[in-house]
Formats: sequence, structure tokens, C-alpha cells
Amino acid sequence: MYHREHHVILHHKSNPKLALISSTIMPSHTLLNNLLKSLIISGLLIHLIYISSLSNNNFWLYATPSVHPLPPCNATHIVFGIAATASTWSHRKHSVESWWRPNLTRGYVFLDEIKPDLLPWPNHTLPPFRVSQDTARYRDCDKHLARDAIRMARIVPEVFEIEEAGRGGVRWFVMADDDTVVFVDNLVEVLNRYDHRKFLYIGMSSETHASNVMHSFEMAFGGAGYALSYPLAAALAANMDVCLKRYPSLYGSDHIVHSCVADLGVSITREVGFHQIDLHRDISGFLSSHPRAPLVSLHHLDRVEPIFPAMSHDESLKHLMTAARADESRLLQQSICYDELKNWTISVSWGYSVQIYEAIVNPSALQRPVETFLPWTKYARPFFVFNTRGLPSRHPCEAPHQFFFRSVQRGSRVVSRYGGARPRGLPACSVTGNHSAEFISAVVVSSPAAKFDVIGNRRECCDVSNVKGGNATVIMFRDCRQNEIIP
Repeated sequence: MYHREHHVILHHKSNPKLALISSTIMPSHTLLNNLLKSLIISGLLIHLIYISSLSNNNFWLYATPSVHPLPPCNATHIVFGIAATASTWSHRKHSVESWWRPNLTRGYVFLDEIKPDLLPWPNHTLPPFRVSQDTARYRDCDKHLARDAIRMARIVPEVFEIEEAGRGGVRWFVMADDDTVVFVDNLVEVLNRYDHRKFLYIGMSSETHASNVMHSFEMAFGGAGYALSYPLAAALAANMDVCLKRYPSLYGSDHIVHSCVADLGVSITREVGFHQIDLHRDISGFLSSHPRAPLVSLHHLDRVEPIFPAMSHDESLKHLMTAARADESRLLQQSICYDELKNWTISVSWGYSVQIYEAIVNPSALQRPVETFLPWTKYARPFFVFNTRGLPSRHPCEAPHQFFFRSVQRGSRVVSRYGGARPRGLPACSVTGNHSAEFISAVVVSSPAAKFDVIGNRRECCDVSNVKGGNATVIMFRDCRQNEIIP
């Protein structure tokens, strides 16, 4: 480039004007050539980046949508590992029978041994059983207070191995106890919000501070049940022996699994519909103000008072499952209604209870349970990990009239009926005009037949009417109007 320009200038040496013109024009050619060079180099760089991206599978994984998205999760994608003992199975199996769906749900009951009185095994109503593998080789690292801690922790690798050798199609492994009641449709609904191809450990801590302090606030309690995504279950199965030797003195199997999960770099994903029920006595206050989440599980129902008056534990569970079969999506979901003519507040825990207050009570108060129950232990204060309204009140404006679920019928709408448990035994609330609800003996709730999606939606609103000349109150659930606030 330099020599060519010099040659042109010399050629016009005899003509100074031409030489001057040449000397001013030539730099623009130089600029053009430099620009072309830059464009060529830039093009080559872009081409190299493009070629490099073709060899990177992750680029295409995240840059383009999946051509074949996975179908939604259903019950057949879940495998249950149920921890049990031969000595307790006879009086706990009704808990599993209440929710197990033969030919749909998949899983196994893991026993420490099989006794003759447990045979023949009723496969038509229960999951098949397996006798847990011998754990004698772990004797040197077994300093756990819970006798079956190692055996129950090893249910994770054992159930994983069984399914790996079987029909496949598993997305989730759910661990539970033999006294855990699972609401399968709601469990599927919850798991559908997550990607089973990721490392997920889904469950909930205890309701009481003492249990969490003694174990871990980051632990999914085993009685409530917890879900392991497929890759996490695979990693646990591969590393369980390491973890059993690493943690020889933790209390129970759920604490061992939690510690192993933590060592794999995974933390708990909390879902408040899993319930350990580390409570005692009457849990009606807790069940009547259930959190805004699908009910996934209940544990320890044999360790508290029967949840329905004048029924045994077994009868109460069957009664609750009657409501669950009619509309599991609404089970225990709280709706709050107001009869403004009478100054009544009505709180509905669908499929369980209705409470009529002879005063206007704000939803922000009603969503907190009344302490009809006691903590599992009083080792740590405050007792509970949630707010409460304190102990039941005997003030006529604060103590509700109680009604419990009686029956349900499905049609174009779902009609559930609730009857009074016993008279309240208090005078009317005089502050709001002496509109006593003592004469009400039944409440009828009409709700839409369509499934209710709790997540991301408001509580269902409702209208209240009274049967003329009768002793029943009728509640009609409906969608809330735009910007409607209650009361």
C-alpha cells in the first residue's frame, strides 16, 4: 500500500497540482481498506463463535424450547416407600388403606419382619410388602435413639433399586410412615409445580419449635412424608452407606436422610400442606384454620383425639375421606362469609367444620388457629411455629357455634352438610344486637363442582341465606368480584 501510493505521487511529480490531489485522495483508500479488513476479521470471529456454540449442547437446551414437553405428573409417576413394623402394622394399616388406590398408586410397605398373623397379605387393598434388608453390617455405626433408624433410612435406596429393576416411569419417590394419611390428588397437584429432573427435597418441618430444635428446622419430617425427585433419590441411593457411617448418632431416619441431602448440596423446599401433627389433644382448632395450601398429608391421627365428635379414630378417618373423595381440592380450605343483617361471621373449613361467630371477625384473625391443642412437648418456647388466637374463649362474642361435617353429595354443584356438635352454653353476643345463632342446627354449603386451584387464587367468596322458618343456614360459594374485600 505504501509503495503504490508513493509511485502515484512520483508519476505526477511534474504536475504539482495533480500530486497534491493524489496525496489527499490516497488516505481515503487506505481507510476503506482498513474498514474492509475489520469487517472480514469481525465476520470470522462471529463465525467461530457460531461454530463453537454448535458443539455446546447446553446452548440448545436453554436457547430453544423443548419439541416434546413432558406430560403432567400423575399418580403413576410417584412411588411410595412406607416405613412400618410388624408389631404395629395391625392397628396402623387402616391409615394406609384409607388413601391407597389399588391399580393406580405404586409403592411398598417395608417391614422389619413378616409374621404369620399378617398373612395372607391383602394386595387388593394395600401396597405389596417387602422385608427390609439386613442391617447387621451397620452395627458399629448404629448409636441412634430410634431403634429402626438405619433400616428406615435405607428404604430410600431399597425402593429405588426395586423400581430401577421394574417398569420405570418414576418421577418422584415419596417416603412416609404407616400412620401417615396421604391425599394423593393434592400431592400430584403440588408435585406438578416442580421439575422432577432437578434435585428437589420437598416436605415440611414440624408444627412445634421443640421438635425442630431437637432435630432441624431444615428437615422434612418423615411422618408428614417428603418427596424426592428422581435424580436426588438416585444420588441418595448411591451415597446412603457413606451417610450412615458419617451420622451414627442422629435420632431417626428422616434426620439421617436430611443430613445426607444437605451433604449433596440440596435444601428443603417447603410445602405447608405436609403435616407432621406434632400436637396433642383436640386438633379441631388447627384443622379449622388450615393454611392456604392443598392438604397433602396428616400424621399422628391416632395420637390425638378423634377429629370428629362421637366417632372413633377409625370412623373419623373414614368420614374425612368421604369428603376427600367428593372434592379433595377443597378439603380443609377455609372460606369466610358474613351475614351482615345478623352481624354473624361464618368460617367454613370445607369437608370438616363450620363455625358461626355472633360478631364480625376479620379474616386476618380467623386464619390463625385457636389453641384447642397442646404442643408435642413444652421443651421450647414459643410452642408453635405459627401464630394462634390463644386458648378458646368463653366470651359470647368470641366463642363460635361449632358444626362438623355430616354428608356430601355431588351433582351440578357439591352440597355438603354440617351439624351442630353440642350447644355452646353461652348467652347471645349483646354487643352486635343480640342476634343469637343458638337456633341454628345445620349448615348447608353449596360449592362449584369444578376443582379449586388454591395456589395463586383468592379464597372463595360466599353468600349467606337462612331457610325461612327453619333452623338451617345456607352458604353459596362463588368467585370473588373484582377488588371485593371482606367483610
